[in-house]
Amino acid sequence: MTDHALLLVNLGSPASTSVADVRSYLNQFLMDPYVIDLPWPVRRLLVSLILIKRPEQSAHAYASIWWDEGSPLVVLSRRLQQQMTTRWTQGPVELAMRYGEPSLETTLTRLAAQGIEKVTLAPLYPQFADSTVTTVIEEARRVVQEKKLPVQFSILQPFYDQPEYLDALAASARSYVEQDYDHLLLSFHGLPERHLTKLDPTGQHCFKDADCCKNASAEVLAKCYRAQCFSVARDVAKRLGLPDGKWSVAFQSRLGRAKWIEPYTEARLDALARQGVKKLLVMCPAFVADCIETLEEIGDRGREQFREAGGEELVLVPCLNDDPQWAVALNTLCERAPLSL
Repeated sequence: MTDHALLLVNLGSPASTSVADVRSYLNQFLMDPYVIDLPWPVRRLLVSLILIKRPEQSAHAYASIWWDEGSPLVVLSRRLQQQMTTRWTQGPVELAMRYGEPSLETTLTRLAAQGIEKVTLAPLYPQFADSTVTTVIEEARRVVQEKKLPVQFSILQPFYDQPEYLDALAASARSYVEQDYDHLLLSFHGLPERHLTKLDPTGQHCFKDADCCKNASAEVLAKCYRAQCFSVARDVAKRLGLPDGKWSVAFQSRLGRAKWIEPYTEARLDALARQGVKKLLVMCPAFVADCIETLEEIGDRGREQFREAGGEELVLVPCLNDDPQWAVALNTLCERAPLSL
């Protein structure tokens, strides 16, 4: 019987904190048409301009959170891989990154060389976005088609509404919520608004307030990243027993001049401090592993901003990382992942 491999896929990381490695990583990441969805000549020009100063700035940020073992994102993803090897009984468990190493191409080629013909592809993103889920699936398909690999995929779909995931996410925050605090902010990664509007099947998506996303129909919810984020936040708050007013949602990590989905995390941090919040908890449920966006953007810069605005303490709740309950949940989700035609 042919082994059935599990392939975990996360975003990726520079190979090191050197400016050259960060520039190479950013170039690969930003030139992905699913990330910057502009025509190639415009995208190339824009990315070239970004790469004038951004690599040095980002290298400094990476250096501030880098571990002795390497990139936190990669190290934590490896630890999750190890957790999964004891649970996924159908075959080997591998890890790949969409950008950087280990690459999807290298990993899939190696699996095929080992005689693996069935792979459950698991993009480690709870919510759907073209810039995360779609690009992983399309890159995997490209590799299989171009190299003519005899591999058949099952694909883990976005799991923002799956009870196993939500239970693990709430459990990871429970000990923090049970301590004295004033407010829980759920900060999700942001996206340009156009990434959402182009996928809206109704053509009527609205960004005037959160109500359109809070009350999204099933048709809209299936592809609306923002609506899925609000759904996660509501479900987690319910599981933690948090009343309205004790928690809120924001979106971080903007890049460029395009209009991004709101409310912005930076603005929310200032507003909460002005409203008298002294001890703030922050979760980042768009990520399943701590990375530069959580450790540096929120844990360092966000904490400093909150204190300068009048807050006293910002506590970053760790991502799911290699938590055993999360590993059990992920294994369950992957086992029932549907076959991709």
